[in-house]
Amino acid sequence: MNEHPTVFPTMKYRDADSAIDFLERAFGAEAHAVHRDGDGRVRHAELRLGNGMVMLGEAEAAVGGDVYVVVSDVDGHCSRARQAGAEIVREPNDTDYGSREYGARDPEGLAWHFGTYQPFAVEPGAT
Repeated sequence: MNEHPTVFPTMKYRDADSAIDFLERAFGAEAHAVHRDGDGRVRHAELRLGNGMVMLGEAEAAVGGDVYVVVSDVDGHCSRARQAGAEIVREPNDTDYGSREYGARDPEGLAWHFGTYQPFAVEPGAT
């Protein structure tokens, strides 16, 4: 059994700062990390809710949500997903934040992301 949760809902908002403020005020979320680009836009944020966490950022186009799942063998997991008929939309790759990840869509077209990044293993902080 894993020590930390392994499934993280992720959302895209037109105004991520307002969303963070609302989620903190309305639902008692607590910012774990907020990462911004050079223009100050929220690229990635992690908010604790109870013993879980949601991840969010600014929408590039449409708003919406998807799921991030922590797995230990990204390449093997991707191979299994491909063999089962998943549409691989992002091949396994190493990120600049130390994770190995890939992206897929299920038969209904919903986005799923899998990787080694475990938000609970990172010290809280904002950048």
